[in-house]
Amino acid sequence: MNPSESPRHELILGGAKSGKSRTAELRAKAWLEAAPGRSATLIATALPGDAEMAQRIRRHQVDRAARVPALETVEAPLELPGVLRALAQPGHLLVVDCLTLWLTQCLWPPGAQQPDSTGWPAREAALLAALRDSASPVVLVSNEISLGGMPMSREARVCVDTLGLLHQRVAALCARVTLMVAGCEWKVKEAP
Repeated sequence: MNPSESPRHELILGGAKSGKSRTAELRAKAWLEAAPGRSATLIATALPGDAEMAQRIRRHQVDRAARVPALETVEAPLELPGVLRALAQPGHLLVVDCLTLWLTQCLWPPGAQQPDSTGWPAREAALLAALRDSASPVVLVSNEISLGGMPMSREARVCVDTLGLLHQRVAALCARVTLMVAGCEWKVKEAP
């Protein structure tokens, strides 16, 4: 990217095991190899809520280190907008994996007995502002969960609706939107 150009963001959506994280990591690898002096950081949002999730996180870490050894990692399970702002600089790619977990943890903080969406509008606004203001290109990974049936519980419906609206707002700020299906990329949006 030419320093005089504005950063180009990408939203990568897909279902479970669709290849979205791997694709984001390969974007980082290509970014790092394209020009000397570039850097990249993955901003991980997952919290290990149980043993199986902790194992998933470890597997992602090992796989990521093997695929893209130069990709640094920062953990930001709740304070994603602030971390995006702190790390943004020209020549530095940021990869967010993933918006779904971040939103879920914001709506249903660890240890909470009930979901709480009262603080969500401010968190979403902070994320969108951080993306608009970013000096870094940002690749955002998220689960496309709205293609199935309507969930039975109110809490699940709120989560699906909120994530769908977040995707729309993030996509509006992205030059590229990619949908992953069975490891294959489908270009949904590609701005000139």
